[in-house]
Amino acid sequence: MPGTGVRTASNIPLGIGGDIANFKSAAHLAAYAGIAPATGQSGTSIKGERPSRRGNKRLRNALWQSLFVASAKHPPSIAYYKRKREQGKHHNAAVICLARRRCDVIYSMLKNGVLYQEQALVA
Repeated sequence: MPGTGVRTASNIPLGIGGDIANFKSAAHLAAYAGIAPATGQSGTSIKGERPSRRGNKRLRNALWQSLFVASAKHPPSIAYYKRKREQGKHHNAAVICLARRRCDVIYSMLKNGVLYQEQALVA
């Protein structure tokens, strides 16, 4: 996967715990990594959503390291980040969207046992 070196790639399965079958969906993996949104609420007031940061620190750090390299050097990731910014998202929200997208791809790769393949752009 672009942006993922040897050390980062080895930290992802360690962060997951070795068995992707423990997660029912990519959303469960994102929540475990601490990048899924958590609603801040107290009593009857709801204060919006933000990343929970309660997940596995090793997995979250590996995702962040890979996405920062990808957001600088991987054209589809750069385009996705720019698209989110054009939709009105702030920098941090756009980065979290990109992290979630990469988490979904990692989940799919591990669940299906396939290597990363760049999709060809169709005009």
